[in-house]
Amino acid sequence: MSTPVASQEEVLLMSMEIGNKEWKLRFSNRKREREVTMPAREMDRLRQLVEQAKEKLGMGAACRVVSCYEAGRDGFWIHRCLEKMGIENVLVDPASIEVNRRKKRAKTDRLDAKKLLAMLVRHVIHEEQGMWKVVRVPTEAEEDERRRHREQEHLKGERTTCLARIRSLLVLQGIAPKRLNPDVDQYRDWAGKPLLVALKAELMRHFERLELLEKQISQLDADRKERVGSGETAGDRATAKLSRVKAIGLETATVLGYEFFGWRKFKNRRQVGALAGLTGTPYESGDLKHEQGISKAGNPRVRHKMIEVSWLWLRYQPQSELTKWFWAHYGPESHRSRKAGIVALARKLLVALWKYVDFDEVPAGAVLKAA
Repeated sequence: MSTPVASQEEVLLMSMEIGNKEWKLRFSNRKREREVTMPAREMDRLRQLVEQAKEKLGMGAACRVVSCYEAGRDGFWIHRCLEKMGIENVLVDPASIEVNRRKKRAKTDRLDAKKLLAMLVRHVIHEEQGMWKVVRVPTEAEEDERRRHREQEHLKGERTTCLARIRSLLVLQGIAPKRLNPDVDQYRDWAGKPLLVALKAELMRHFERLELLEKQISQLDADRKERVGSGETAGDRATAKLSRVKAIGLETATVLGYEFFGWRKFKNRRQVGALAGLTGTPYESGDLKHEQGISKAGNPRVRHKMIEVSWLWLRYQPQSELTKWFWAHYGPESHRSRKAGIVALARKLLVALWKYVDFDEVPAGAVLKAA
């Protein structure tokens, strides 16, 4: 059984249930609790409520304040603001919070705030370990580094949607060209007649949007190459290093460099696999034992890229030890078994790339690209 720490210093505990319009705050001094609701994002009001909670709960004005809230769409600005106000904050992974396993359970903002506060007491007062996962908060510069390739990813998605819409509009008229022509006057419908006015205008607007998207994607691509070549930040250097490995292109190197290796430091291979969500989740109960698949609890961008690059690794790195390991274990098996094995290869390859980026250990048997 956990026991309170020896130090009996005054500490005000605060849990925050973050909403788009309102925030629900719950305070505790370990004996009494207080709950208030405030308008979202009004940090001056939050400061006043913290001071009021100290007074109402009979605590000193200079007492220690520790808060927590679930990571979500608001990102990290609340965490940074709380720290600037002198409040120690714990940013919690929502998926790691304990929940009742009944089929139906009550869920309200009030109950969520109460649950967070109870777990914060266990975390701060009893120093309990492993009950939840704390999110690693990047610096503002590290967070900003990830904006460009995420924007490029979003723009490419918009481009795909725009191209699909143009082709769908043409197919409605019996037109299925292999290559799209922005000069819509050249198109003729199934009867050989020019396109009608409204349809032609809609197609022109789509082509204009497509031209803008292509321009923005090209600008971001040129900017990425310039930044990687400069090597100013850890993300730049990690991306440049990864792109030297055969089977890894600049697109994959960018995601791995800026999302994973550039700003994070790992202590062991378990942390590498866990952060990418590539660790197994066994199920054992009595005589029943089976594997439930990978956890998928980490960075989805990194996980998806590692699955892609693992297939490419088999093709472009046939003499590497990882490729030989894969074919020895999954080569004779069915295609279904190889699809499961590629996940195991992705985890091993990610660990090997971590050692390459951080310790200059080239994966055994791997080939680097010519300078």
